[in-house]
Amino acid sequence: MKVIHPVPKLGINYFIMLGILKRKGEKVKKDRSGIKVGIPKFLNIWGTHQFWVGFFNHLGIKVVFSSDTSEEQYRQYGKGRITMDSCFPVKALAGHIGELLAKNVDILFVPMIYSLPSFLRGHVLDTVSCTRVMMAPENIKAGFTREKDEFSSRGVRFISPFVTFGEPELLPKQLYEALKEFLDLSYQEVTQAVKHGLRSLEDFDAYIRGKSLEIVKWCVKENKPAILVLARPYHMDTGIGHEIDVEFQTYGYPVLWYNYLPLDDWLLNWLFGQEVKAGIIKSPFDISDVWTSSYSSNTNEIIWAAKFACRFPWITGVIRLSSYECGMDQPTFTPVQKIVESRGTLYFKFGELDETKPAGSIKIRVETIVYYLEKYSADIINKKLSMLPPLPKELS
Repeated sequence: MKVIHPVPKLGINYFIMLGILKRKGEKVKKDRSGIKVGIPKFLNIWGTHQFWVGFFNHLGIKVVFSSDTSEEQYRQYGKGRITMDSCFPVKALAGHIGELLAKNVDILFVPMIYSLPSFLRGHVLDTVSCTRVMMAPENIKAGFTREKDEFSSRGVRFISPFVTFGEPELLPKQLYEALKEFLDLSYQEVTQAVKHGLRSLEDFDAYIRGKSLEIVKWCVKENKPAILVLARPYHMDTGIGHEIDVEFQTYGYPVLWYNYLPLDDWLLNWLFGQEVKAGIIKSPFDISDVWTSSYSSNTNEIIWAAKFACRFPWITGVIRLSSYECGMDQPTFTPVQKIVESRGTLYFKFGELDETKPAGSIKIRVETIVYYLEKYSADIINKKLSMLPPLPKELS
């Protein structure tokens, strides 16, 4: 099947950039350049990585990330380290930890992230993470200490603080308590490093949302459809999400990710303004009309993005990714599908993803989905446009 034509891409590389901004005028008081902190690129690190880069850079400490998940990484470093039955994204942490141990880091930093930063904070009940994901560091750690402590035998400090991005005012205390025993730190230093990390994360999010807006405007200008991926941030990992989004880009479809959709006021007012005026929702970020149990951060954002997708005319197809045995995703499958399809948007699901990549079956499914997108996208765009006010000047 022919490629339609080149399109702007919001590819995976955007999501694993390290330290995109360095601020002027900020000085580190102590020389910690010889300290190397290893952070596994796993689970909720995919949504918070720029915070950790900014935080440790401000303290003058070098950060080393593990590579993307792969079967080779898991076989070489993770096999035999699993102490409980869980989904593959959690099990894969063993491979990441083993890889970083082989890189001779001084500190292995594996945070237990209880709650996540979210653009929906204040509009939902809470922004907590999956409990299995939160406890993954302690569960996987047991696999490296049950026969002998492989961390202490290599001279590596394993630090796994409990952190709450949903309550950022607690982060300085949580991180100071976790690090003060191993690093010569003051509470004030940690407080400033937290502020720097949060700004770095905000700047990165704004940068990627700006790229998403460029894609949105391109789709409107060229009258070309786009695809939205509804998943979890760690499905950007090539070994977890199997690069399914990239497969669609090869057919000429720009791909947007749910957690980096543009949030410009003029765009959200165009899409949700009528419902706000009618009193159906309190604001463009309100999901209470379709989801009342709004505690889980990723679930909340997936629900909101489904609402965005069903309204925005040039998103004509939604791809849902979910890993095998994901208990958090199970209750959301039907509601998300109903939301997406309520205005005619096409919905497709790749469920039960695990460590194996069935390249042949993925390719066949992608080709089938592309067929439906080519056949129905024009009608979907026109239908959704008829249900909205005139185009805002920013898109005209």
